[in-house]
Amino acid sequence: MIIKVFSHIGIFFLYILSLLPLPVLHFFARLLYYPLYYLIGYRKVVVRENLLKSFPEKDIKEIICIEKTFYKYLMDIVFEIIKLPTITKKELGQRVTFNNINIIEAYFSKGESVLACTGHYGNWELCMLALGEAASATEYVIYKPLNNEIFECWFHKVRTRFGNVFVAMRQTLRMVVATKDTPTMFCFASDQTPVKHEVQYVLQFLNQRTAVLLGLEKIALQTNRPVFYFDVKRVKRGYYEVDILPLCLNPKETQEHEITDLLFEFLAKTIKQEPAFWLWSHRRWKYS
Repeated sequence: MIIKVFSHIGIFFLYILSLLPLPVLHFFARLLYYPLYYLIGYRKVVVRENLLKSFPEKDIKEIICIEKTFYKYLMDIVFEIIKLPTITKKELGQRVTFNNINIIEAYFSKGESVLACTGHYGNWELCMLALGEAASATEYVIYKPLNNEIFECWFHKVRTRFGNVFVAMRQTLRMVVATKDTPTMFCFASDQTPVKHEVQYVLQFLNQRTAVLLGLEKIALQTNRPVFYFDVKRVKRGYYEVDILPLCLNPKETQEHEITDLLFEFLAKTIKQEPAFWLWSHRRWKYS
């Protein structure tokens, strides 16, 4: 009961905060960066270890510089996500730009479906919300539900404001089958860590042996839908640009694990260009 009360109070204050202009929220983000990084040190050990192992060629000064930029970015996306409940379609369209979206629209116009993949880079929540408005077909986002049912229900409403449908990871195949007769786009953030006993494939990613999910590749092979990589760039604070790049247009012609390998090659390239904007606080390499 107490948890429910505090959850509802927290949601109320988050909504009030969301009414503020994003520049004001960014100001709060920068203020909170200092105690988060210098006093609390939220997951600082994890972030430092991830960066050192991923970029052994960089000296400690470079690593710390990336680390500090990451924490500033982390606070920015927290407050950008807080803005999602009240952000307008107009502002969303100004803040997220999709390049080459005509490539996937060509499939939708023929009544065909596609698969999309990306990683936890830039503000993935803001970009996914914007994609629901930008694409003509329904966008199905594969995700892992939150443990808190009240926050899950609230956040689900926020994420689906502009037509997106969020599908729990274990319901993916069932939803693919249910929507097979309409043009759709199923979206995967495939850089999450699989459950240890379910690990089926390990590859080399950012200089480390990495256990990865195979859901995207399995769906691609079963449906032969073309796969596109969404390459996110942080243009400036609060603004993002997404390049839609063909990753694999004929999945059934690929070798085993080829699609998964390609995805992580694309993602590694994205991260290496601007390392600070990936989710380094995630315990990505708990095991290999």
